[in-house]
Amino acid sequence: MYDVPPTRTATALEVFLAFLRQGLTAFGGPAAHVGYFRRDFVEKRGWLSESAFADLVALCHFLPGPSSSQMGMAIGLRQAGLAGALAAFAGFTLPAATAMIAFALFIPDITARIGDGWLHGLKIAAAAVVLQAVFQMARTLAVGPVRAGLAIGATLGLIVTQNPVAQIAALAAGGLFGVAMLRGLPIDPTPDDAAHTVDTRSAIFALGLFILLLIGLPVAASALANPGLGLSSVFYRTGAMVFGGGHVVLPLLEREVVDRRWLDQHSFLAGYGVMQALPGPLFSFAGYVGALQRYGPNGIVGGLIALFSIFLPSLLLITGVLPFWDRLKREAWARGAVAGIGATVVGLLAAALWDPVLMATVRRPADWALVAAAFVFLQVAKLPPWLVVVGFAVATAVFLP
Repeated sequence: MYDVPPTRTATALEVFLAFLRQGLTAFGGPAAHVGYFRRDFVEKRGWLSESAFADLVALCHFLPGPSSSQMGMAIGLRQAGLAGALAAFAGFTLPAATAMIAFALFIPDITARIGDGWLHGLKIAAAAVVLQAVFQMARTLAVGPVRAGLAIGATLGLIVTQNPVAQIAALAAGGLFGVAMLRGLPIDPTPDDAAHTVDTRSAIFALGLFILLLIGLPVAASALANPGLGLSSVFYRTGAMVFGGGHVVLPLLEREVVDRRWLDQHSFLAGYGVMQALPGPLFSFAGYVGALQRYGPNGIVGGLIALFSIFLPSLLLITGVLPFWDRLKREAWARGAVAGIGATVVGLLAAALWDPVLMATVRRPADWALVAAAFVFLQVAKLPPWLVVVGFAVATAVFLP
């Protein structure tokens, strides 16, 4: 018998305050965020049953985008409709986004005062975080000969061919291989005990808008030659194409941003390192990149455009897919496609670990030892990422002024 307690609804303000607390305290990345959400929204608040929570976790791993932020949006949607989804997004994202935009605005002053040795420490720690993500994701997403082969093939192919088109093609190929060779994966048919707050017509509208913006934003940006639309187009496309959570945003954004000369790799990886020391969603990194474009009278406008654009696909997908999820998750082809894409994501991240992360970070042989030491602190000693990031930034600021 399934655990299906009565659904407790909340106001949008309650949802905002609950997720603001998460945004201030939820360190550790997407996997840790899911644990925090379960403790708060299942055990403490009773907003979801265990089975419904597990069901939403599965849905958010099926969709592209930031899985923990999508979880928050889905929980908010179930509690207070679209206003609840927006409230969950705002509360969870606000603390880290504010910090990252502020970092982008003040990084020149910080570097002028204390030198740039601390930036090297941030990049060392970021490399170790990505290495740990590859290691942990491979243990769950690249098991068995087929999925391991997909991961290795994607890694080698993307190291040789480094461009956004190749990454999208690799993800598509992984999905097709999954449909053909991984259709027999089992599924746990858990129920969805929360009342849907989106009708079918609204869901179809959201999915249509998702596709329209994916196609229309690049066209509009090119036709109007508008920098704001160009910025929005890049971050919307990134948010719509990232499978695997926050760590995988690194390779997709790096190709888009660094190749366009919006940012050099030095500044890009420094910002990524700072993001590891903050609570909340890793996609808040978009605020840093957008703010550095200095769009408008200051960088704040660009940061807000980038933030809203990278999270908007997730909001539209959650709104559009949620009513149809119960049927889709039981289809063999869908489970196979998800498994194939997941394995390819491991390869995507491994290729990014090599270039640009390690290639832009390792300047001398001793840097390999520093990356290895940071990885040991994370994986073996189980230190929180924020502590490793802060520790290496301080150490290199002292010894590499």
